[in-house]
Amino acid sequence: MAINWFKYSAPSTFYGLAGKLVPWFAVPAAILFVLGIYIGFFVAPPDAVQSEAYRIIFIHVPASILSMFIYLIMAGYAALGLIFNTRLSSMMATAMAPTGALFAFISLWTGALWGKPMWGAWWVWDARLTSELILLFLYLGFIALQAAIDDPRRADRAGALLAIVGSVNVPIIYFSVKWWNTLHQGSTVKFTGTSMHVAMQQAMFTMLVACWLYVIAVTLLRVRSIILERERSTQWVNELDEVRA
Repeated sequence: MAINWFKYSAPSTFYGLAGKLVPWFAVPAAILFVLGIYIGFFVAPPDAVQSEAYRIIFIHVPASILSMFIYLIMAGYAALGLIFNTRLSSMMATAMAPTGALFAFISLWTGALWGKPMWGAWWVWDARLTSELILLFLYLGFIALQAAIDDPRRADRAGALLAIVGSVNVPIIYFSVKWWNTLHQGSTVKFTGTSMHVAMQQAMFTMLVACWLYVIAVTLLRVRSIILERERSTQWVNELDEVRA
């Protein structure tokens, strides 16, 4: 039987679907987080050069990757909402921003923890670090701009313009180590292969998948709250048992 996915583009129908999907992403995320931490910190061997300090990458690398991808997806949803005037797209962009800001902060924080023993400094104005800091400011600016405008539709349009323009920063983050002579090391995992120990690879990819599942679960939870807030005057929201309770 074919499923009409277009009907879920309406907030009223997507609200129920999101609630059903949350456990399917949240539970595997929790399991994979525990598994990834165990492999990364207790199974994977010490690095030949960086010794035990390298283990921070099992948190730093997934957080850095997700901080960039979330922004691009957020900007994509914001663009859809701006161009086609779709309410749910704008709500999804709003829902993703806090999680993206969290991952950008974790990326910078764990990078500082790694940089102190490796570089001898908590922070350097390296091209990749600086552009990642700009990404955090873009997330915070998106959140603050929407919060400063009372009308949700105007807030969505203003936030969308900022998100779209700010997306230029993402390729700068990714290619910065190739374009400029920076302290930050290049990618360890490449399409041509990797020299990482198999346990290190397992920990890295397990944590990356766990982070992806976490992002989806949290976004679905947050968008449900946004839907209730913006649709509170509609009949279908007033008929919800959880709202009446």
